[in-house]
Amino acid sequence: MSQDIKTLRNRIKSVNSTLHLTKAMGLVASSKIRRAVEGMIKSKEYAEALHKTVDTLTSCRECHNSVYLQERPAERLRIIVVAGDKGMAGGYNAGIFRFMRDFPNAEIIAIGKRACDRYNLDFCSSEYFPVSKAYEIAVKQCKDFEDGLYDKLAVVSTRYVSALSQVPEFTEVLPLKKTKGKSDSVIFEPDEMTILNSVVTEYVAGVLTQLVRESFACEVAARRAAMDSAGKNATEIIESLQLSYNRARQGAITQEITEIVAGSGL
Repeated sequence: MSQDIKTLRNRIKSVNSTLHLTKAMGLVASSKIRRAVEGMIKSKEYAEALHKTVDTLTSCRECHNSVYLQERPAERLRIIVVAGDKGMAGGYNAGIFRFMRDFPNAEIIAIGKRACDRYNLDFCSSEYFPVSKAYEIAVKQCKDFEDGLYDKLAVVSTRYVSALSQVPEFTEVLPLKKTKGKSDSVIFEPDEMTILNSVVTEYVAGVLTQLVRESFACEVAARRAAMDSAGKNATEIIESLQLSYNRARQGAITQEITEIVAGSGL
């Protein structure tokens, strides 16, 4: 009986330590959510402006001969996979990796420690992802696309639906899509093709930055939800263990009293 009491006491301490950890991580995640969502919103506004500019350019007949608008067989797919730097975020990272099972032959570029570890690539943080890094990646991808080293560039990231819902998403980046009827009232200097070729790197960098910022907001929201759930589960386990402990302790006391009474009667 005393062994059972000791075991229950140790389990209560262990679960209580876990509860303190989940509360601390939940508070850290909560403190990061506002900054992450603000960064996501700002990057989305910038990406939308870039989308409008590129749509205007791709609607020009003169730009239709650009290498960035040429459709290819898409046999050589290159994917930038955006995952988290840390775990304990529910199904956030697992959802991305499950999604990637549909692209077994794709060439991978990883952003986020978990993705870098999974694909054995050099570390690139998703939380601390500067615009300069996005531009560096964009320059390399545009150059490789021009040289015909791959047929399609896409980003697999997580879309922020709400604080409780995040969905893996496949976003095609290159080649650009042709649009219609948006450049009639626009005059370009020096010419449409030159401007498109110069802005496409900014476009790829802006889209990548927006998707990484959005993914980080998803990671933080998923971690807070996971820690809240883990905290509730830990509290329920502690209550159940405490009840078992009280019963075991009461049983031990009753047994001791019974032994004393029986001994005094002898």
